[in-house]
Amino acid sequence: MKRLALHLNDAGLTTSDGENITYREPGFAWLGDDRLTTGNQAFSHSRIDPRRIQHRFWSELDTAPLSDTRFSHLSTADLASRQLEQIWKATGQGVEELVVAVPAYMTAESLGLFLGITGELGLPVVGLVDAAVAATRREYAGAVPVHIDVSLHQATLTRLAQPGMVQTDRTEVLEDAGTYALYDSWLTTIVDAFVQQSRFDPLHTAETEQMLLDRLDGWVSQACRAERVEMQLESGGTRYEASIEALTMIGAAAPVYQKIANMLRAFYRAEDLPAIQVTDRVARLPGLTEMLKVQIGGEIFVLEPGATARGALARCRGDTKSSGGVSLLRQLPWDQSAIDIRQHVVDSRESGVPTHVLFGHQAYALGNLPLVLGSDINEDERILALATDMPGLSRRHCSLARKNGQCVLEDHSRYGTFLNGHRIDGSSVLQVGDAIRIGSPGFEFQLITTDENNG
Repeated sequence: MKRLALHLNDAGLTTSDGENITYREPGFAWLGDDRLTTGNQAFSHSRIDPRRIQHRFWSELDTAPLSDTRFSHLSTADLASRQLEQIWKATGQGVEELVVAVPAYMTAESLGLFLGITGELGLPVVGLVDAAVAATRREYAGAVPVHIDVSLHQATLTRLAQPGMVQTDRTEVLEDAGTYALYDSWLTTIVDAFVQQSRFDPLHTAETEQMLLDRLDGWVSQACRAERVEMQLESGGTRYEASIEALTMIGAAAPVYQKIANMLRAFYRAEDLPAIQVTDRVARLPGLTEMLKVQIGGEIFVLEPGATARGALARCRGDTKSSGGVSLLRQLPWDQSAIDIRQHVVDSRESGVPTHVLFGHQAYALGNLPLVLGSDINEDERILALATDMPGLSRRHCSLARKNGQCVLEDHSRYGTFLNGHRIDGSSVLQVGDAIRIGSPGFEFQLITTDENNG
């Protein structure tokens, strides 16, 4: 029986037969005068004819007419249907079972709509599985795994539980933290380099702007391997050259990278040993895995291209005949040997340990004796007492203390403690520059270090 897996990631929708990647194209649609195309063909028009381009139809799957008058006779479901039709034409010959790995941002309603589309097209979907679960084929013994992937407009982080198998534990979707935002930042930086070094503006024509976008992946790959990226463009019979430091490209991406790092830090408790599993797409973003290693610690594990689709195909066996329908799986058994990482990981979070917490204009030293933040006054504890009329503030809301060479934040409240805008899960390791918020709208505290060691 011929089987196929499809990974619904609109940065590169991917199909695999278990051995080979048979399709990998982005979720773009272009409406020409007489035809609608998707994937790479649509992407090749994205800067030449941007008014006729759609690229949010997978993340906003719906049946409502599109607001753009050029597409008003279509819905995002129509565009997704068109791309699925083209995928199936390219890869579905003789396939009797299709397993689909779906991103966490797809709601129950959008999944139901997706299954309706596949039914109309005659695609033999026999199983749906969470993408992070599909990609995770082994146990990370002694550690807490978090899976990270990026799509066109989102970054998805999924903490995984390991009760004898892999299953989802907590998932967060970060908007405007996908490849589209990164590409815009990099294009701006690259255009500046060409203007300054060759006095050529690649944005002068739509054709050269599209040429920039078409070559961007290659330049991003260079930034992962070398200290400088050498770039060339041809226009009007003239070759233009520019170079840029890899660190400059990393700096341009830093706002998006920091959003991912901040969210990831909120996933880990202070006592957890991180096992950070990233897709090959994440690993190709220059500087991101290095930032995560420094800020979170633990160990990074990079998956091979197509790992999510392959993992789904190998372990997801749908049985629609007995169940009468297709349900979303959020747990699967492992089919590869475990990795024991308890002994050889050096936690890099010990760098940048704060010595003080700043509240208003007053700095409070952090040491082995916990500093409690809350509304209570207790002579038996070291407490920073706050105004009692702040909503969402507990008597002993949270505490900060030095433990095993780290500065640890512990949440004792029922309202939650927020680190850099994200609610922590019980406890978290703090770093210089962090911001803590408690209450609503809340009190804010900054983590700093001083030359004087008061800890």
